[in-house]
Amino acid sequence: MEDKLSIRVNVADRYYPLKIDRIDEEKIRKAAKMINEKVLQYKQKYTDKDIQDFLAMAALQYVIKVLEGDSISEVSPVLDELKDLDNELSEFLKENTNVL
Repeated sequence: MEDKLSIRVNVADRYYPLKIDRIDEEKIRKAAKMINEKVLQYKQKYTDKDIQDFLAMAALQYVIKVLEGDSISEVSPVLDELKDLDNELSEFLKENTNVL
């Protein structure tokens, strides 16, 4: 049984009807709230621009954060491997210190 929910989300003073999985509702509403807050910040700072400019800047800022997060997640497995190697070397040196 599909657990779908129909909601209306406000983004930059426009309402968008969405049919979503119930489990995603909080995440979607939080995302819309974050966008609206960022748009409001730009609105207060730049009075000579329009809403399209504010939305574009908010989108750019959030996508940069996503890309930075992707970079971190790509490095994480390498760091785990390095930690494992460091542990193995430490164990080897402990066991073989007396031999040298």
